[in-house]
Amino acid sequence: MTTELKVVLCSVPVRDGNTIARTLVSERLAACVNITPVQSVYRWQGRVAEEEEVLLIMKTQASRIDALMARIPQIHPNTVPEVVVLSSEAVLPSYLAWAVAETAPG
Repeated sequence: MTTELKVVLCSVPVRDGNTIARTLVSERLAACVNITPVQSVYRWQGRVAEEEEVLLIMKTQASRIDALMARIPQIHPNTVPEVVVLSSEAVLPSYLAWAVAETAPG
């Protein structure tokens, strides 16, 4: 299989994590979203901020990245959402096949 799996990272406020994850999986933009708590420290509007967030770790096929990146700002509460796309070096073939099937446009 030549399809490439992408891993997408996105931090969101705790209260929004489940809703955003379920939306992206329901819309077949992500095959799976892991949600893990994180403590974020960042500079925003000239000051250092710190808050509890959740990190969404999304898996999708490369052909769905543009649609996923377009959708996240529509449902994310922050003005500038963090979205980082990572390429996978190796993926278990059966997992890749499952992820591709679950993100095939409906």
